[in-house]
Amino acid sequence: MAEIFDDWPEKYDLWFETPIGRLIKQHESDLILEMLRPEKGERILDAGCGTGVFTLDVLAAGALIVGLELSLPMLMRGAKKMKEHPFHPVRGDMTKLPFAENEFDKAVSVTAIEFIEDGKTAINELFRVTKPGGCVVVATLNSLSPWAAGRKKIAKNRSSLFEHAFFRSPDQLKSLAPVRGAVKTAIHFQKDEDPEEAEKIEKDGQAKGLETGAFAVVRWEKVHSL
Repeated sequence: MAEIFDDWPEKYDLWFETPIGRLIKQHESDLILEMLRPEKGERILDAGCGTGVFTLDVLAAGALIVGLELSLPMLMRGAKKMKEHPFHPVRGDMTKLPFAENEFDKAVSVTAIEFIEDGKTAINELFRVTKPGGCVVVATLNSLSPWAAGRKKIAKNRSSLFEHAFFRSPDQLKSLAPVRGAVKTAIHFQKDEDPEEAEKIEKDGQAKGLETGAFAVVRWEKVHSL
């Protein structure tokens, strides 16, 4: 599975430098930080960290990050980008985390779970390595959103990264964990929207608490050892 991401590091970063990409990144990062609530000195696992697009924002809160990534080119680009930060890169698989139980204060994973068919095993692993009292935050492309429908259509017609994806709804995402979780979504606009109009659509979607935003984020709290 790692090789499907190996050609993506530069393209992935460049997407977030476009006008609509910057807007998407802003809203996605805001939601991740709202759900994760990173604090100075916390040791946080970023599972499926990619090139560190969202990791940098967690580091800015003063956290210490261990970034796990299956794709070596993605991990190397992220490590280079964050070499001046308290970031430790580790190559590994989310379904078999190379860490001890209760090793991290919190765990976060952004848009990696959709490439894992056995989502429950991956989530159980995140819980295993998180300390009681901590939280696990996972973000994915929402299957209820037009974005997911569009990517499925593309994958049917031509070879695409997303032909390997398993999109989940907010309820399906919550069902992956052994405890109850809370979900919020963001990105209620389409990628071809004018950025100014997209901002208005986003504010309206968030104000209404819609569950159809393309970016679904769940937060679970680990209240005791599982």
